[in-house]
This record gives sequence, C-alpha cells and structure tokens, in this order.
Amino acid sequence: GREKMIVRNGSRFDLSGPLTIATVSAWLRESEALFAEDGVWELDLTGVDEVDSAAVSLLLEWARQAVQRGRQLQLRNLPENLQCLLKVYDVQELLPAA
Repeated sequence: GREKMIVRNGSRFDLSGPLTIATVSAWLRESEALFAEDGVWELDLTGVDEVDSAAVSLLLEWARQAVQRGRQLQLRNLPENLQCLLKVYDVQELLPAA
C-alpha cells in the first residue's frame, strides 16, 4: 500500500508526497474523511515534494470546502515551487497561506 498522504497530528494535518495531476484524485479521496471533522483545518505541506498545476486546483477546492462547511483553512510551509505556481495563477489571495 501507499504511504498515508495526510496524517493527522493533533490539530494539524501533515501532508506528504507528490501533489500532482497523477495523485490529485487520491488526495481528494483521502481528504474527505479528515475534513469531515470540526475545527480549523491546519495543513502543513512540509512533506510535499512535487507539485504541478493540479496542486493549485486542489488547494482551491479545499478552501472552497472549508468555506462551505464554515471551517477555517490554514496552510503552513508551502513549498517554494507551489508558492511560485500560486503567483503564476494569481490566486494567493484566495488562499489563507500563513
């Protein structure tokens, strides 16, 4: 089996692995159960090692779900390459990056 991509760590969710077009559906599947929970969704992306434009869509989708469910999404430690992508797509202001 594949390593867990999202690991709950107290109130934080640690994300790891590639966040790409090839893995995005697995991320969405795995995030559903976790994000059904109450409280702040604090996502730590320290372990995310590869990203493409699908990562941007996924973060926006999570942000949308958070708003929908009246949750607060917090993003921590976005990898450099992901920050660059967010700038390219000009969506940083849509995401609550810390």
